[in-house]
Amino acid sequence: MIQTNLEIRQVPAWQQALSQAFTKPSELLEFLGLPADMPCMPVNRQFPLRVPRGFAARMEKGNARDPLFLQVWPALAEGQDTAGFSDDAVGDRASLKDGGLIHKYEGRALVITTGACAVHCRYCFRQHFPYGEALASRDRWRATLKALADDRSIHEVILSGGDPLALTDDKLAEFAEAVEFLPHVDTLRIHTRLPVVLPERIDDRFMAWFARGRLRKVMVIHANHANEIDSPVAGALARLRDAGVTLLNQSVLLRGVNDRSSTLVELSERLFACGVMPYYLHMLDRVRGTAHFEVPENEARALMRAMSARLPGYRVPRLVREEPGAPSKIVLAG
Repeated sequence: MIQTNLEIRQVPAWQQALSQAFTKPSELLEFLGLPADMPCMPVNRQFPLRVPRGFAARMEKGNARDPLFLQVWPALAEGQDTAGFSDDAVGDRASLKDGGLIHKYEGRALVITTGACAVHCRYCFRQHFPYGEALASRDRWRATLKALADDRSIHEVILSGGDPLALTDDKLAEFAEAVEFLPHVDTLRIHTRLPVVLPERIDDRFMAWFARGRLRKVMVIHANHANEIDSPVAGALARLRDAGVTLLNQSVLLRGVNDRSSTLVELSERLFACGVMPYYLHMLDRVRGTAHFEVPENEARALMRAMSARLPGYRVPRLVREEPGAPSKIVLAG
């Protein structure tokens, strides 16, 4: 046998799982035992169907009202134009700087790392975002890092997207290591849905770079319903927690998905059992095509009062709304 010096690297399990995600509505319907003629919006190239098989396996077979299914199914209602709903509901484009940098809030800056996600949630507030113009990809990170270095008021760097964990470890580690050299930055925060929809992503290679270094590490995951958190997800969260990562969760309040107090209470309890603190419950960002998910503010406040009556305060997320130009999230009292 001829020996070579070429290193053959195995494709990580999470990338294999991602490559096998459902991308055709017909295949997802067949897997779930739902009618093949179930109405849906024609999927487009900008925001097509994408559902990891592990996430789909948590859906109830034959149930078209399953709360996980509703989050990913391109319903016909997406085609409705509704007053007050726009392509840029939170004003990200106006705040975007060279190198994918968004600096809206004092002391922290957000970096758009990629437009890729493991799952396409139909309520996504960045589904119309011009990622091709904005990414802090490897060849443009120089501008991003220079902007971060020049502004010494920034003490926390937030990686967002898309989903930053859709990038390879090499790309993420390269950027994180560069941020380590900025003396005024003390915290690296990652906003990601992958530990929930694709828990294989939290593997040995990821932990090897993410757990090291001087920066405090914060990960804000995104779960909307307790059924999203199964044993593999709990295991991934345990690895992060045991490595000293601060874990927070943000949810979006969605009609038909989690707009019942019992559902929200169960989610908070499941999160806390996994070492994750409920952080934000977001009012829906009013993005074009998402009006069918919206829960009125008076109902949201009533849900918060019901949660507060059943849970200790530290397990109750803050109900918030994001408004363009505001200096922070707007906290809505119960």
